[in-house]
Amino acid sequence: MSTTTPPAENRAVGAPGAGPGSTAGAGALVGTGSLFRFALRRDRLRLAVWMSAVSLGTLAVASNFRQLYADPEDRADAAEALGSPAGLAMSGPRGYLDEYTFGAMLGQQMLGFTAVLVGLMSVLIVTRHTRAEEETGRAELVRSAVVGRHAHLAAALAAAVVANLGVALLLALGLPGLGIDSVDASGSLLYGASHAAVGVAFAGVAAITVQLTEHSRGATGMALATIGVAYVLRAAGDSGGNEALSWLSPIGWAQRTYVYVDDRWWPVFACLATAALCAAAGFALSTRRDVGAGLRPRARGAAYASSVLLTSPGLAFRVHRGALLGFGAGLTLMAAMYGAILGQASDLLQDVDQLREALDRLGGAGPAEAFASMVLMVLAVVAAVAVVSASLRPRAEELAGRAEPLLATGLSRDRWLAGHLVVPLVGGPLLLTTAGLVLGLTGAASTGDPALVVRLTVAALAYAPALWVTAGVAVALFGWFPRVGSLVWIVPVYAFVVGYLGEILRFPGWSNTFSPLGHVPRLPSAEAAWTPLVVLTLVAVALVWTGLVGFRRRDLTTR
Repeated sequence: MSTTTPPAENRAVGAPGAGPGSTAGAGALVGTGSLFRFALRRDRLRLAVWMSAVSLGTLAVASNFRQLYADPEDRADAAEALGSPAGLAMSGPRGYLDEYTFGAMLGQQMLGFTAVLVGLMSVLIVTRHTRAEEETGRAELVRSAVVGRHAHLAAALAAAVVANLGVALLLALGLPGLGIDSVDASGSLLYGASHAAVGVAFAGVAAITVQLTEHSRGATGMALATIGVAYVLRAAGDSGGNEALSWLSPIGWAQRTYVYVDDRWWPVFACLATAALCAAAGFALSTRRDVGAGLRPRARGAAYASSVLLTSPGLAFRVHRGALLGFGAGLTLMAAMYGAILGQASDLLQDVDQLREALDRLGGAGPAEAFASMVLMVLAVVAAVAVVSASLRPRAEELAGRAEPLLATGLSRDRWLAGHLVVPLVGGPLLLTTAGLVLGLTGAASTGDPALVVRLTVAALAYAPALWVTAGVAVALFGWFPRVGSLVWIVPVYAFVVGYLGEILRFPGWSNTFSPLGHVPRLPSAEAAWTPLVVLTLVAVALVWTGLVGFRRRDLTTR
């Protein structure tokens, strides 16, 4: 659906302040309040989960620091280990290490990591309430009423600001309540504000990317790529001692507040200024395009489709191609970064008793193998996110009305859905295996052990049945309960919490039972076990079959 409205014309006809020449005035924002309240109502559960997960996760880690680093000697050893280039790349700048209190540990080890999460939350909020609304045609219907040109973007940004302020408030109130030495109220206020500032900055980035492309996935991908580049710049600057690189990243700015150490506030205002500039650019760019269109022109395709594109799997691969390339690049970059520091795993972990014990519980192998097992779990979670994203695509095609014309031809429902399933079922394991190969190659270079190439590639491939189960859950929900299909996001989130943080925070062993990734043998530190992999494969087959049956029996959502 497209609009015929001239770009420069104000749509808020009859609205207060609307009239000739008032496009940039108050009339362009008419309806913002209503859309803002509607966005909060739609996302009340989603935002509550995001804010709770980020804040409670931070509080849990901060509380556990007292057990992890009970003695001053433990904190001194940790500071020495994290002062290596690999440690700085994984955590934060060296300025926190001079006096490594619990507060300094929180700022160095957690701020950069959770900043990525709040950035992701902000990008998803802005994209969902702007570009996704245009893609489904709802934005055009809404703007046919008394709604200003900038109302959707302003409401989305306001919702993102509220979500980030919620995270900041929970952190500012919760951290002092833990009663941890050096984690005081003023530092906690700055700690929360730093998260909010980074989140708002990336919301501003999303305000620009949603103007560039006509697809929500493309806009989300570009914004997430910006977060990834920001994190890599921060890591490269901190580990290499090049401050200029770190200062190119909003994440690096937040870490340079040196919270609980110097309590600098001015980097927060730098993030807010960046957010304001990006938001202003987003508003300006939105006046140069039509509703439903993007500034980047759609590439012209061939006059005739190839024989591959005329098949259901070929068309599905064409639809998922961009997302696959994006996730593949991210996984490869993560694997290369972690593989490069694999040789320093012994020095990094040998002085931290709790971390060493957590790695020992993975199989008691050497530090490099145990560390590689933990890294593979993180890579598997990212691959599971890619699988979930691809598995939800059929629902998006159905809601957009593109499935119905295809199914009106001779294409059966099973063949149409199976075509889309090829991407998560084959693409997810392929991406993870490629990441395992890269981890093995770079790990072999850093440790001098060429056998790691094959061992880590096989270890990554062992997660394939768990990824199939993840896709199966999504298909089963799509087939029988399409309205709640997004609940499948719980699978990768839960897998990360119990699989990665659970080993460090000593979650009970039964918590892994409910995660498909928790049943995969932690190769190469543990012994291979075929039984759980066979059972996972059978469960995946049953879930996919259940989803296909449900899809055959239910009505399509038509427009």
